[in-house]
Amino acid sequence: MSDGEQSREARDLLRIAAHEGEGPRVAPLRLGERVRAIRRARNWTLEEAAGRAGLARSTLSKIENEQMSPTFDAVQKLARGLDIDVPQLFQPAPLDRVSGRRAVTRAGAGRPHPTATYEHELLAPELSRKRMLPYKAVIHARDFGEFDDWVRHEGEEFLLVLSGSIRLYTEFYEPAELGEGDSAYYDGAMGHCVISTGPEDATILWVTTS
Repeated sequence: MSDGEQSREARDLLRIAAHEGEGPRVAPLRLGERVRAIRRARNWTLEEAAGRAGLARSTLSKIENEQMSPTFDAVQKLARGLDIDVPQLFQPAPLDRVSGRRAVTRAGAGRPHPTATYEHELLAPELSRKRMLPYKAVIHARDFGEFDDWVRHEGEEFLLVLSGSIRLYTEFYEPAELGEGDSAYYDGAMGHCVISTGPEDATILWVTTS
């Protein structure tokens, strides 16, 4: 997939959109400004930062100037190239390495990332340099056709069904029907997506390695 071709799910996952219906609205995140600020803090040129991230200079420039929304794979490359973790791109956080840390996220207190097909809640958002990205998701999608393309990203992924029932589609396997308490572990680079199959939207715990 080229830099200009992004799936709706990957694009929406990386944009903090407004909630539909009742409840507070969430202001859109200016990811480009965050990337530029981190790059300049390191005194790196566009060419240097793009080279470290394995992206084209033009692609990084478009991201910084809010001219394109990066794919999840591009965001992971940016994080590695800037020597930070993915959540640090979504909120300011200390860049120094720490140890002996912990984070407690109360129910409903995670950072929301609503999308057209999933409603993500990022857990432990205050911690920097996490080696995994944990989040809960409410699965709105009911049909594979609601996705523009497979979801793909680097790293491995684990999901646990907390409530409801889902169908896990993976590129090289038959769809798997999973219910409450069932789990799956798979390669994130393999095309995948999840839909709810019960009368209510399913809720799952997702953990992605960064």
